[in-house]
Amino acid sequence: MQKQTSKHGKSQFGLMNSSRDYVILLHGMARTKYSMSKLEKYLVENGYNVINTGYPSTREPVETISEKYFADMVNDCIKKGAKKIHIVAHSLGGIVTRLYLQNHTLPIGSRIVMISPPNKGSELVDALSDLFIYKWLNGPAGQVLGTEPDSLPNKLKPVREEIGVITGDFSFNPLFSWIIPGADDGKVSVERAKLAEMADFLVVPSSHSFIMRNSEVLKQVVFFLRNGKFQKETKKY
Repeated sequence: MQKQTSKHGKSQFGLMNSSRDYVILLHGMARTKYSMSKLEKYLVENGYNVINTGYPSTREPVETISEKYFADMVNDCIKKGAKKIHIVAHSLGGIVTRLYLQNHTLPIGSRIVMISPPNKGSELVDALSDLFIYKWLNGPAGQVLGTEPDSLPNKLKPVREEIGVITGDFSFNPLFSWIIPGADDGKVSVERAKLAEMADFLVVPSSHSFIMRNSEVLKQVVFFLRNGKFQKETKKY
């Protein structure tokens, strides 16, 4: 596959696909676009045009990320003639997407996959948000993802787009998992990843930090984008 250098409209893994289906990738908090590179490559191989430019997750408020950086990605797809604009978002990226969709819509037929999103907040934020090191590492976005009723995730209204949620139930951090009630991925509980309006839900044996690179997750993302559902039943929680 021939290499290219543009970061917009063409993946770093190859030339632009002839399809008019685009996928925007949004990484999680304190991560970079490179955390989504395996998923990017897989999507390109499956015929999608991919936008994976990254955003300053620890420097800007979620509102700025949504209305500036994410909006620019959507507009870039529109300028390139996208028929559908799918979103695949890890962790904070799911909240960025939901916030954007409070005042905007995506083209008909667009679908969204959220991977380990704190859709109802995270108990870790409740426990750690006042600590200096946490504030320094995670910035303003890290302050608004708690579980209280007026936290950003819990204030957002339902959106119309088809959404599939994938989350994990394996953790490398027993202390964090002790703080989080129930099954969790080390950062977000299975229960708090759920979204009332989601079309489908899937739990895989993976941790929060590596779930977007999980081979099963890669397959399920593409299956949902094509079919609006996952390929197998979720575990029951």
